[in-house]
Parts: sequence; structure tokens; C-alpha cells
Amino acid sequence: HDGVLQVLALVQRRGGELGGDAAELGRLAGEQERELRALIRGEQPGRGPAVGMVDLAAALAELETGTVTVSGPATAVEMPARPAEEIVAATRAALDNVRRHVGEDARAWVLLQAFPDHVEVSVRDDGPGIADGRVAEAGEQGRLGISESIRGRIEDLGGKAELITGATGTEWELTVPRTGVHA
Repeated sequence: HDGVLQVLALVQRRGGELGGDAAELGRLAGEQERELRALIRGEQPGRGPAVGMVDLAAALAELETGTVTVSGPATAVEMPARPAEEIVAATRAALDNVRRHVGEDARAWVLLQAFPDHVEVSVRDDGPGIADGRVAEAGEQGRLGISESIRGRIEDLGGKAELITGATGTEWELTVPRTGVHA
């Protein structure tokens, strides 16, 4: 579904740039993108978000592989289902980028930290980093993985997704509030 979301976001952006009938097409694509995101999050029109709590630590632990190490608290990190699912999806997208751009054998580390008011997930790899301007260039080419699959998901939750890159690898720092969640 990430590919569909990326195409809808691109149509929305390009339609707005072109104006006229294309602007209307862009507006409709934006509406469809929002509806698809809601369905992915488990929401249904008029019914609100999916209910229930999820152990974010356990959900992230499922991402561990021979090249991905996941660390976190020894106790459950309970969160509402929707934010937990979005955090896992953004983390998975970051790990997919590691495999795609650094290689299948690249090492990556996921660290979950839980605080009373927020959670932080760090996704770090041992690759060469991202060249200056490459993220902006990808967005201009319509490749919206970072802006939609990672940043978009986290910002939709009221959080922040920060990309840090250099010669010693790339790291995502995802910070999401735990509004209404018991610590």
C-alpha cells in the first residue's frame, strides 16, 4: 500500500502545480490518499480508529533478523493499536531502505525507549550515509518513501521523524507522544 500512497501523493502535488483540471484531479487524489491511510490505520468512516492496546516492544521485536538487532525495555510498552502499527510500519520502511540502498547484508539496529509521555524509536545502519541533496532529489522524482512512509506516518501521529546521516551510516529518530497511554 505504500506505493499506492506515494502515487496518490505525487498526483496530488503535481495536479496542484499544473492547475486547471489537473488541480481537481490532484484534490481527489489527496482525498483518496487520506481515506486509504485511514483504512490502513484500521479506521472506518464514521467509526473512528481501531481500539485496543498493543505491546510496541513485542511488535518491533518481530522485525529482528540475522542482520537487524532490536533492543528495548524488558517490560511491555503498551500503546493504542493505531499508533503502534504506524510506528512499526515506519520502522519497517526505514529497514527496507537499508536493504535497498545499503545492501541485503547491511547491519541495522532498532532501539525502543519508552518514557511516560512519549516513545522514541531509533533505526540506525552501518552504511555510507545519504549523499547531500539525495532525499530532496528523490522527492522531486516522485519517490516519496521517506516523506510518506516514514515522516508522514510519524507526523500523522503528532510525532517527529528526524533523519541523521553521515559517513558512518544513517539514523532515523522517531518520537511519538503517548497521549492518553498509561506508562
